[in-house]
Amino acid sequence: MDLNILWFILIAVLWIGFFFLEGFDFGVGMLLPFLGKDDNQRRVIINSIGPHWDGNEVWLVTAGGATFAAFPHWYATLFSGFYLAMFLLLLALIVRGVAFEFRSKDSNPKWRGLWDWCIFAGSGLAALLLGVAFANLAKGVPIDANMNYTGNFWTLLNPYGLLGGVMTISTFLLHGAIFLNLKISGEITERFHSFARRVWVVVLILTVLMLVATYFYTDILARLGVDPGVIPISGIIALLLAGYFLNRKMNGWAFVMTGLTIILTVTTSFMIMFPRVMISTLNPAWSLTIYNASSSPYTLRIMTSVALIFVPLVLLYQGYSYWVYRKRITADPKTLTY
Repeated sequence: MDLNILWFILIAVLWIGFFFLEGFDFGVGMLLPFLGKDDNQRRVIINSIGPHWDGNEVWLVTAGGATFAAFPHWYATLFSGFYLAMFLLLLALIVRGVAFEFRSKDSNPKWRGLWDWCIFAGSGLAALLLGVAFANLAKGVPIDANMNYTGNFWTLLNPYGLLGGVMTISTFLLHGAIFLNLKISGEITERFHSFARRVWVVVLILTVLMLVATYFYTDILARLGVDPGVIPISGIIALLLAGYFLNRKMNGWAFVMTGLTIILTVTTSFMIMFPRVMISTLNPAWSLTIYNASSSPYTLRIMTSVALIFVPLVLLYQGYSYWVYRKRITADPKTLTY
């Protein structure tokens, strides 16, 4: 395995980690105004992700930084071509982060209600844009011979891209509802469980539609064949098992299965792309690959040495933070931070 392939895999792992961890964050944020019936319940919901949401976003920052360093042409084409979408994503994350911090600064119900809806909007818009972006990366976008994106923002809002965005939103809602069941104690958890069971059906339908659409809108048939392989099929099986465990109120296993669904779905997207990093719909020869979009071999060697030292440290630290805040959240106002 050469360093170009290694860094493609590492960047894929960073995105997978971001979708898995921030997936339940976004899901919780979108559920906040609806499943929290009063201010105290909403505080409980926010505190379930309070110690983690900002740390989970580090995976996004790291994925962007690794892309810039390892594949600068990919970074340039992606961030210039998807400029408006990336700006809206950044805006959504900023509004969401500010809302977490500002919500409890005033006890006025209107003040708190405003920031609750900001958390909802920031989480929902971010989930939608990420789903649209990854669907378009798998589908392909107009890129010319000079590695320039020739479309615009509305080019991304095609039927396949929008389907990917809606599927991402619904999957995160399911992931977040199950997380709340694991993290919060009390009668409110029945509401989370009931919602998770209902939205699971929606996720299953959208996932099947997305799988079928992928055979029409991407070149998966030419690259992976009629049988897409173990990873995509395992993603469907994991989603089915999530429903099985939900019906038996085995929420821990249901969370593992939704997590696997997210991991395997994002992995499938990168499998469709490889060895390309951005697919040109104008001419396949103009696609950006892990070789024509990469940094020099020397840069990749230095980056690999740094990654071998610091990535394990970051993983250990984040794992430790989840261990420290592993206890369930109660409705006692004295124990709530946000």
